[in-house]
Amino acid sequence: MLRKLAAATSAWLLTVMIASAVTAADQRPQKSITLMHGFGAGGNADTISRLVAAGLAERLGATVIVDAKPGAGGNLASELVSKATPDGHTLILLTGGHAVSGALYKSLRFDPVQAFSFVSLIGSFPFVVATRADSSITDLSGLIAAAKTAPGKLTFSSVGFGSTQHLVGELLSLTAEVKLTHVPYRGGMQPLTDLLGGNIDLIIDTITVTRQGITAGTLHGLGVTSAEPWPGLPKIPPIGSRIPGFEVISWIGIAAPAGTPAPVITRLNETLRAMVNDVAFQQKLDDLGVRAKATSPTEMRDFVAGEITRWNSVIDRAGLARIE
Repeated sequence: MLRKLAAATSAWLLTVMIASAVTAADQRPQKSITLMHGFGAGGNADTISRLVAAGLAERLGATVIVDAKPGAGGNLASELVSKATPDGHTLILLTGGHAVSGALYKSLRFDPVQAFSFVSLIGSFPFVVATRADSSITDLSGLIAAAKTAPGKLTFSSVGFGSTQHLVGELLSLTAEVKLTHVPYRGGMQPLTDLLGGNIDLIIDTITVTRQGITAGTLHGLGVTSAEPWPGLPKIPPIGSRIPGFEVISWIGIAAPAGTPAPVITRLNETLRAMVNDVAFQQKLDDLGVRAKATSPTEMRDFVAGEITRWNSVIDRAGLARIE
């Protein structure tokens, strides 16, 4: 009886310690927080992870370390976090590729919904299709014409098989009735480096990666995947203006391993909401081409599940082969 009481008391104290470590404004977590993401250094996920980490560190009074684990379109990081101790000290920045992978892969080593305690969305953003400045392809019509002339010759980048950028390229091929060849990377700035070096023909990536080159004139922005021109790149036409109905908007959000205590998730959500609603933070996201938006944990969970369903439908309609 005494052993059971001692065990119950210890479990209760542990829960209180974990919750208070995150919830009390004047207390620090018992150890540093790791914010993981699944893409290369310098890319959209990495840049936003560092903004979020700095905001969490300031508001929680904790050390927040960004840990990049690139590979498999972000799935390597997702698997690692899904198996981490659910104590609030391990978080992940998820992107729209998380839902795409949930639909495109026949099986994953984690459940894209059940394996996580979702915290909040951070924002949404489109992608840009671009060529280097010396390319003969300077607009969408030129891209489609060139691709029809030499099927399969033009190559496009993504941040991995099953990433949203991958699906954008495949959908562009299908809807424009052309053949483009996919070249996957692990994210970061390597796709841009290879584009500028002449190793690939097209880059499909975030505004974070492409805007500086477009502004400087080293890239031609052919199209943006939002339905309307995106603030910050108003001269880049929506792909839908050339291919009616074409639209892809991605997202970013924060999650923890399933089973993370509810008080921890609540406090993290409150902290993220305050951060996302801060005008200075919103401006930093806007500079990266991201439209800020926070949600409740339940809203994020439902959103991710809905995105997986939506991408399943898109993949089925497009006739894309699912990845083993």
